[in-house]
Amino acid sequence: MNGELRKKLKSGEKKIAVWGVGYIGYSSMAYFAKEGVNCIGYDVHKERVDNVNTEGSCVIKNIEFWLAFDVAPLVKSKRIFATHNWKDLISDDVAVHLIGIPTEKNGAPFNDHLKDVLTKLFTEYKQHKTSEPPLIVIESTITPNLIEDMVFPLAKELDVSIGKDVLLGVAPRRDWFVSPDKTLKTLPRVVGGTDKYTTQLIGEVCGIISNTVLEATDHRHACIVKSVENAFRQLDITFANQLSLAYPHLNTVEILKLAGTKWNVGTYHPSFGTGGYCIPLAPQYVLQGAKHPEKLTLLKESLTTDFSQPQRVAKSLIDRGFKKIGILGLAYVGDLKVSVLCPTLALSRELLALGAEVKVQDPLFSAAEIKAETNCDTFEFPTGMNEFDAIVIVSTHMQYKSTPHIEIIENLENCTFVLDNMGIWRDLELPEKIEYHEAGDAGWLESEE
Repeated sequence: MNGELRKKLKSGEKKIAVWGVGYIGYSSMAYFAKEGVNCIGYDVHKERVDNVNTEGSCVIKNIEFWLAFDVAPLVKSKRIFATHNWKDLISDDVAVHLIGIPTEKNGAPFNDHLKDVLTKLFTEYKQHKTSEPPLIVIESTITPNLIEDMVFPLAKELDVSIGKDVLLGVAPRRDWFVSPDKTLKTLPRVVGGTDKYTTQLIGEVCGIISNTVLEATDHRHACIVKSVENAFRQLDITFANQLSLAYPHLNTVEILKLAGTKWNVGTYHPSFGTGGYCIPLAPQYVLQGAKHPEKLTLLKESLTTDFSQPQRVAKSLIDRGFKKIGILGLAYVGDLKVSVLCPTLALSRELLALGAEVKVQDPLFSAAEIKAETNCDTFEFPTGMNEFDAIVIVSTHMQYKSTPHIEIIENLENCTFVLDNMGIWRDLELPEKIEYHEAGDAGWLESEE
């Protein structure tokens, strides 16, 4: 490898095309453009495209905090541009295609969008040969066997030779969009191609923006790494939840904090269940790609516990006699506008089915968005909390944590119960009439006997 592709990208002779300008695609464009690489992005959502092209503003809230640099100059200099027409991404000056589209739907792996993008790319590059085969890099999380089971057969069907007509590999993203110290630049990047040359080429490209690039043996090994590391976390979190179910009379939060003081033990917190694109989906990716999935009994059991946790919370609230319930948060994590597999979705659905009156509030989502996702109306925070006899805190939004305590307390006139997913209100001096529980403390899902 002599770094020729890197030189062409940095000089402006070649550019990078990005499929999907959500969190993954938009941040890839921003980081590469910051290093002098011209990027063109495509998305099916008009609002995203328009926002990218408007002084670098982004429809994704709070991502500028994570990026920690101004994107507007990169848009003005034309290093970043987005389009509604995917064919704009097919040209001789595009040397690299990064695919960052969603690979989940309704809480399970879903590959139709990826197949559609690859079909477009394979078809175009079969018809229009370029001087050098384009490098296609899948940044989305996929199952370890997906290249063999879907991509290779697709290429054969379209009479495209991978390794000759196009180069193909994976570089799954690891970023944590609520921590500005965990970014494309700072976190090690695992890459793998369908052959050694492609692996090295992906490493060369990713090395433009990442401090550390780790080359896996091939695409299969690179694919599974992200799913395995997130499956480890899912298992640990589920064990924390199972402990709180097995010992309901003990404070599991305290137990886990004390256990976490041992040098080789992490600290985990019971919860209403995991959410987001990564942790709850990781076991499913690992199971789908396994040669012997029946051996992965722990993962199967952990999924059963994890996905049933919101139902347990809902039943506990109804069994305690609460009729009007306000839920704070639709985002699966604080200050990040992602509702994928957020416990609120299943929790609100179950509470409605059990006959409760439910409303959901989230500062990142509009009333229409909340209604569409939960079938619930919204309310103002904190002033709208007076109508509820129980408040359930799901998301750790800064607004919920930083609002003066007196304002929160003044708006809990009819509330007699607060259930707090991650304990962000544990230090509030609530009135005696209000029973407070943090997920995992003694009696949080059932009254102490």
